[in-house]
Order: sequence, then structure tokens, then C-alpha cells
Amino acid sequence: MLNSYDEDMDEDNLHEHYHFVASAGQVPLRIDKFLMNFIENSTRNKIQSAIKDGSVRVNGDIVKSNYKVKPEDDIKVLLNHPPHENLLVAENIPLDIVYEDDTLVVVNKPAGMVVHPGHGNYSGTLINALIYHFENLPNNSSERPGLVHRIDKDTSGLLVVAKTEHAMSYLSAQFAAKTSEREYVAIAWGNFVEPKGTVEGNIGRHPKNRLQNTVWEGDDSDKGKPAVTHYEVLEDLGYVSVIKCKLETGRTHQIRVHLKHIGHTLFNDERYGGDRILKGTNFTKYKQFVDNCFKVLPRQALHAKTLGFEHPVTKEWMSFSSEIPEDMAACIEKWRSYASHAHLE
Repeated sequence: MLNSYDEDMDEDNLHEHYHFVASAGQVPLRIDKFLMNFIENSTRNKIQSAIKDGSVRVNGDIVKSNYKVKPEDDIKVLLNHPPHENLLVAENIPLDIVYEDDTLVVVNKPAGMVVHPGHGNYSGTLINALIYHFENLPNNSSERPGLVHRIDKDTSGLLVVAKTEHAMSYLSAQFAAKTSEREYVAIAWGNFVEPKGTVEGNIGRHPKNRLQNTVWEGDDSDKGKPAVTHYEVLEDLGYVSVIKCKLETGRTHQIRVHLKHIGHTLFNDERYGGDRILKGTNFTKYKQFVDNCFKVLPRQALHAKTLGFEHPVTKEWMSFSSEIPEDMAACIEKWRSYASHAHLE
């Protein structure tokens, strides 16, 4: 959320809340419209108010709302208070703890819980809960207490949390070296030609919508960061498939982006277009059925089911598995029933 400056703002005490660099292919676009595409949970009025009050700088200069963003413009939103995500408050939020010792904690995160505070989500996050339940958690490289890795807000499943500095560095090194194991279960639109496969492709920010990531191809294949996702079909349910995905890398939205890239967008993934009927018939009854499935599972169909790593102290290999949550299980069951009774062409 954007808040405008006070009239007596102190230039020496401004805090950077957002920083974007326009792509080399950026077409001329008003700065207020540009920021609307890149700032989550804000409104045109708030953005225009911030611009009017001098909060938005392009290449170091204050601009007006009608400024046209050009290729490689350096855009910053500066406010006179620290970003809210830096102001951590302990909150008594229950945690589903799967395992705990003096070194680490494994938690099963419910869908709908944000992992760490960020723009538009300043409370009710996993970190707010962690700092309430555990004292003196070590910060990671992004100054986030305890977090070794993360999963998206509407993805459910397992996360390991470090309780000591040694555990933080040891576990983080495993994730960086790709020696940890992470396996997800998902529902994806469509039928897979092959029962298993691998998706490779650099993932980076979408050039026109910063809220999405994309796979860079062709002349741009050197952009973004390398990402590898292995998948295997567990169940063919007609117009959707239940699959498991194993990650070699841990890019933001990796499974969501890679599956969309190969034409199998996650079921009900609103951000990537999976909340529309992508496969199936035009029959009214079918549309009603899918709509009912969306209501049963009001989020992207993705669950971090399995997590494995070497313990920082004992060096023992530890593996954890969690049950598929009720909303996802209910959606799968509805598709099973539909596939068994419908004539799927």
C-alpha cells in the first residue's frame, strides 16, 4: 500500500519501498499505469497520490503522472517510513509442527498463509508466528528470521525453519547445492502425452507484469535464472491430471511457470490463468461442475508434500511427508467421479 509523503519530509530519511528497471523492450507507458502493473495490492488513486507528493523518482528525478516510462528507466518509490515488512511483530498464531529439535523445526503451512511479511501482507504470516513461538531465530540473507526456503501463499505444505546460525548456513547450503529434496503434488489442466518428463528453462520476471514470472526463450534464453522441474503423472482424470513434481531448483513460482509453459497450467491458479476452463467441453453442466471444483479448492492446486535434507548436527538424512489437504483431496475426488461417469473425448 502506498502512503504519500508528509509535506515536511526529510530527504535524508527516505526509505526505498519499490525499485524497478524498465526492460529494454519497454513501450512508452504512463508511470502511473506502469506502477499499477508492478505493485501488488495498490490502487490507481494511491499511486497517483504518491506521484503527486514526489514519492516516485525516475532516474533520480521526481516525475508527474503523465511521465512516459522508457526502456531501461530506473524507477524508485521512496517513502518517509521503513517498509512494513521490516517491522516484525510477534503474533500468537498456531503452528502445525511436524518435527522439532534444538536445531530446526519442520512446519506444515496451510494454504492462505503468507510465509513472510511483504507489500499488502504485514501480519498473520508464518514469520509473525515463528518469532512468537521461538526466540532468537537467526536471520537469513534477506534478514528474515528462520527462513531457509519459502512456498507461495496459496500453496500448502512443508517448510524447514532454522533455529541456530549453524543450521541456517548448513541448510541453506543444501538448498543452494540442490542436495535437499522437495516433492509437490499438483492438479494441472490437460492430459500429458508422456507419463513423466522434465521442464528446463530460465525463469525471470515477466517483462510486462511483475506479478508473474515467465520462461525466457530464444534470443532471451540467457535471461532469468536456470530452473529444472521433473514431473510424473500420478492419475489421468480426463481434462485434468494429478501429478507430482520434483524440484532441482527453487525459483519463485517455478512449478506454476514451468507447467504453464508446457501447456498444463495449474488448476485454479488465478495469477497464471488456471482459474478459467482451459480443457473440456462447452456444456453448461460441465461449466457448472468446474465452477463447483473451483469453489471446493479456491486456490492453485499445489501442495509441498515431501521434504528431505541432511540434519545440520547429526548428519542424518531426514525425510518428511504430509497429507494432501482436504480442499485438494476433495477436488481430486470430484474429478475422479466426473471422469468415471462422463464420456471424455
